[in-house]
Amino acid sequence: MATYKIDAAHSDILFKVKHLMITTVTGQFKNFDATLTASSEDFSDAQISFTADVNSIDTRSEQRDGHLKSNDFFNAEQFPELKFTSTSLTKSGDGYILKGDLTIRDVTKTVELKADYNGAMVDPWGQKKVGFEAEGTIKRKEFGLSWDAVTEAGGVVVSDDVKLQLNVQFVQQN
Repeated sequence: MATYKIDAAHSDILFKVKHLMITTVTGQFKNFDATLTASSEDFSDAQISFTADVNSIDTRSEQRDGHLKSNDFFNAEQFPELKFTSTSLTKSGDGYILKGDLTIRDVTKTVELKADYNGAMVDPWGQKKVGFEAEGTIKRKEFGLSWDAVTEAGGVVVSDDVKLQLNVQFVQQN
């Protein structure tokens, strides 16, 4: 069994949401941690646990970040961490379907992400690194992030759909 820790300096945890239904705003979590364990070379038996510090949210707008940390969205004071624990990784075509339990606030839901294994490489310092990309869409309101506003014309300010994009590199520990 091999254990891998996320290499945060070479990983991105991004989300994208439509604003006013005419543009997409991208945000990220700057502080996160993850562990991957697997005994198979193709990672088909991988177990993944992930956490992100909600207070590290960054959308390039302090005002928006503050609103996202408030009770209208994440309620970072009461729920400072979001969590993901995998339940399965299934081969699908050239990639995988990663299923797991995502907890935001006090709500846990099963989510499904399309994942790609990008390969393994030994860096110049002798460390084995593996890379993955994963993406999927969640409904923010299902997790209690239910703030809404309507424009004068009746349009939605923030869409319910949130696209997740994870570009991650892990370093083998043993």
